[in-house]
Amino acid sequence: MATGGHGAREEAEPKKLKLYSYWLSSCSCRVRIGLDLKGLEYEYVAVNFPEAEQQTPEFLKLNPMGYVPVLVDGDIVLADSFAILLYLDEKFPQHPLLPKDSVRRAINFQAANVISSSIQPRQLMLQHMREKLGPQEAIACAQDDLRTGFAALEKLLKDYSGRYATGNEVFLVDLFLAPQIHAAITRFKVEMDEFPLLSRLFEAYMELPAFQDNMPGKQPDTPAEHRV
Repeated sequence: MATGGHGAREEAEPKKLKLYSYWLSSCSCRVRIGLDLKGLEYEYVAVNFPEAEQQTPEFLKLNPMGYVPVLVDGDIVLADSFAILLYLDEKFPQHPLLPKDSVRRAINFQAANVISSSIQPRQLMLQHMREKLGPQEAIACAQDDLRTGFAALEKLLKDYSGRYATGNEVFLVDLFLAPQIHAAITRFKVEMDEFPLLSRLFEAYMELPAFQDNMPGKQPDTPAEHRV
C-alpha cells in the first residue's frame, strides 16, 4: 500500500508481467501465444542471443541455464515455458489451456513433451553441430529429428483432433505445435506433405490473431530482414 500526499491510502498498481524473450525462440513463442490468448498485458524484454546477453550475470540471476523465456510476476521468477504456461493457467483462468477431459488433458501433456523433450533438444545444439559436422549435416540431423517427432505426433493426435490438435478449442499442445511447425518450415526446410494433420492444424493456427501476431517475424526484436 502507498500513502498519498493528503494521507489517503492508495493501492499500489499491480506490477505488469515481464517476459524475457528472443524473437526466434520457439519456447518464447509458446508463452507469447498463451499470454495473448489470456488477454494479459506484459512488458517484452528482448534478450539478444547473438550478442550473448543470455550469458550476462544479470540474466543468469534470472535463469542460471541461460535460456529464454523467463517470466517475472512480482517476486515470482519462472524460467521454463512449460512451467510458465501452467502457472499462467492456474493464476489466470480465462481461456483455459487444458481441457477438462482427463484423457485429452493427458494427450496435451504427452504431445507437448514430444516437442519439448524429444524434438527440440537437438535444435538447441545446432550451432555446436554446425561446428562439428558442418552446416548441411547439422540441418539434416535437425530435419531427421523433426520428421521422427512429427510422425509420432500425427499418430498420437489423429484420434483426438478437431479443428485444433485435441478438439475444437485451442489448448496447451497447440501452443507448442505452432512454433515448432513454423520453425520446421522456415528454418529447417522440412517438407510437410507427409504430415497432413499437422499441416492442416498449422493452417488453422495461422487464422488466429494470437498465433499470427506472436510468430518470430512480428516481434519487437525481429531483425528488419526477417520481419513479415
